[in-house]
Amino acid sequence: MIIVGAGAAGLCAAITAARAGQAVTLLEQNGRVGRKILVSGNGKCNLSNSHIAFHRFHSQNPRFIEKVLAGYDFKAIEHFFASIGLVLTEGKEGKCFPLSMQASTVAELLVYAVREAGVEIVCDCKVNRIAKVADLFRLETSQGVKECRKLLIASGSPAAPRLGGNDSGYAFALKMGHTLLPRHPALVQLTSPDKWVEGCAGVKIAGLAKLYANGDYIAEKKGDLLFTNYGISGLAILDLSREASIRLAQFDSCELHLDLMPKYHKEQLAKLLLERIVPQSNKPVVLWLQGVLHQKLARMVLSQSACKSRVEGALNRKEVNRLVHTIKNLKLTIDGTRGFEGAEVSTGGVSTAEVNPETMESKVVSGLYFAGEILDVDGDRGGFNFHFAWVSGIRAGISSSRI
Repeated sequence: MIIVGAGAAGLCAAITAARAGQAVTLLEQNGRVGRKILVSGNGKCNLSNSHIAFHRFHSQNPRFIEKVLAGYDFKAIEHFFASIGLVLTEGKEGKCFPLSMQASTVAELLVYAVREAGVEIVCDCKVNRIAKVADLFRLETSQGVKECRKLLIASGSPAAPRLGGNDSGYAFALKMGHTLLPRHPALVQLTSPDKWVEGCAGVKIAGLAKLYANGDYIAEKKGDLLFTNYGISGLAILDLSREASIRLAQFDSCELHLDLMPKYHKEQLAKLLLERIVPQSNKPVVLWLQGVLHQKLARMVLSQSACKSRVEGALNRKEVNRLVHTIKNLKLTIDGTRGFEGAEVSTGGVSTAEVNPETMESKVVSGLYFAGEILDVDGDRGGFNFHFAWVSGIRAGISSSRI
């Protein structure tokens, strides 16, 4: 068996297949395996989530996800990692990490388990062409021609090209008769043409972001908002970016409505601000606002709100209401994403209608398997994408070892 791609799915499949007695060769185009694993979770590797649920995954064929994940909850993945010597720990929002809190630990233990199982690892091996001749797959690579009866493509997606992300697997799948669904960047930063955002670059707050497309409400997320020179990032934005990316690809007009102080209802915030006003005070309103907002945001809110008063003592309820409205409904035009270069994952990929969810084998070409990000499955932030990669890799490894 040959596995193309030594990422999360490929490594899991290699270990599982080799342990079942299969002779396995693992081909990796980069100089080392598991590059995405090494940088994930800010170097801590958020490798799964204790709250695995089908609605945290996305595909044009949701039923496929349910079947793939059936019987493979967090405990199953925890058991797999225990088998290679890795102990897991749970953090916020069900996020699970190696107890060492080091992504390098995950990668090194996976590689050790791969080698211990007798898998041949070939790095710096670029696959240029794949064809099936009779019952054999023939791979033309930068390190010569290789043949096998069973082939697993786990080469990932174009996301994060700096870590080796590419679309080569899509081309192979397409040539072998598979259907590809549209790919868009996901878990990615968003860009804006609005100039005011540049003045807030570097500011990070806990806020609420609502996404609108063509004026229609789409979704909302709470979490970090990070203003940048190009637009906006932060956890809440990454969580919304999948929908934004798809809408933008359809040429929809997208806009974010940002709540800079979501802990306060409008009435509560108005009361807070009104109670802070000192009559006759000559304190500049922008400085007065800094009592509740970051300096850069205070300046921007004052500018956007059309508040005419320039000193605290001149403020009245009407102008305070204007400030409150701006703080709770700051609008930011979205005209794009940071592309696959900034994306953690990709939407779309090989149509799952053409893949057996129990075995990960192609329904189009016998002996051909798919696992991981190459498929039309992407998950939410928080370890869900890795979870699908592990599970699909394990399934492919087990089924490909059967005669």
